Amino acid sequence: MTTCKKVYSEIPIAHRQHLHDGHCSFVHGHNWSIAVEFSCESTDENGFVVDFGKLGFLKDWISENLDHACLFAEEDGTARALMEAAPEAWKPYFIDRPSCEGLAKRIYEVFGRLVSEKTGGRVGVVSVEVREDSKNSARYSE
Repeated sequence: MTTCKKVYSEIPIAHRQHLHDGHCSFVHGHNWSIAVEFSCESTDENGFVVDFGKLGFLKDWISENLDHACLFAEEDGTARALMEAAPEAWKPYFIDRPSCEGLAKRIYEVFGRLVSEKTGGRVGVVSVEVREDSKNSARYSE
């Protein structure tokens, strides 16, 4: 198996940990980065696992769903009230857990499906690492 990695960096995303007993329960933001590791059994005619120049669909997904968004937990009732009170002020993205760990898992699932579709199953996603800043990160793989 051969692997390669693509990093998307400086993505402004806010989040709120509604169950946290400290300051993370407030809406706050970071410049996140997402590192995606790809794999394949045999490289393409150029010797690539994946052509980085042809991953625009992943960048588009990030731009559409995460860039300047706010991550909220699905069951965060306060977030739902904020959306109702001022829908024009938010670009919400609801996930099970709005943490590095939760976002890494979600991106792994979404990107795994997209990459498989775009490459006819030749390329897979091995792991996704999400960094909320230079000190904190989480990695998801199966």
